[in-house]
Amino acid sequence: MGASGWSYYVPYQPDLQSALDDLRRHVFETGDYWWAAPYEIGKSASDFPNRPKTEKELWADESVQETGTHSILDMHEVLTGDETPEFGSILPVTDAEAVELAGVAKPTRAHVDALEPLAAERWTGRCAVLHDSAGDPHEIYFWGLSGD
Repeated sequence: MGASGWSYYVPYQPDLQSALDDLRRHVFETGDYWWAAPYEIGKSASDFPNRPKTEKELWADESVQETGTHSILDMHEVLTGDETPEFGSILPVTDAEAVELAGVAKPTRAHVDALEPLAAERWTGRCAVLHDSAGDPHEIYFWGLSGD
């Protein structure tokens, strides 16, 4: 199948890990991910009433472990500082990266396309705090590549 790109906008909150956890919970509950067990390309888990009821149940399936969900569910941790992205991690965009790619330290939705190339490694993701027209944090953009 190959890796899939995914992206999500969520309301701003200062704790990026909590924002990721909330987003993962929402995606799982709504079934907005690819479920490997039925292996039906083009369908999401929400198309199957018998889909797993818990993430533990989802990840217990060997086919899911091998192929992932092609969604934010494949990510588990928001890194801090200058850590190197690892399998299943999200790295926040730094001010320096935002200035280099978007020309601003406080990006808005208008700058998302400029930031997109930062998520080039499979099985990792990025996040950026997006600001409103007054320069205040407004939302968080998560994006990346995962799945096989």
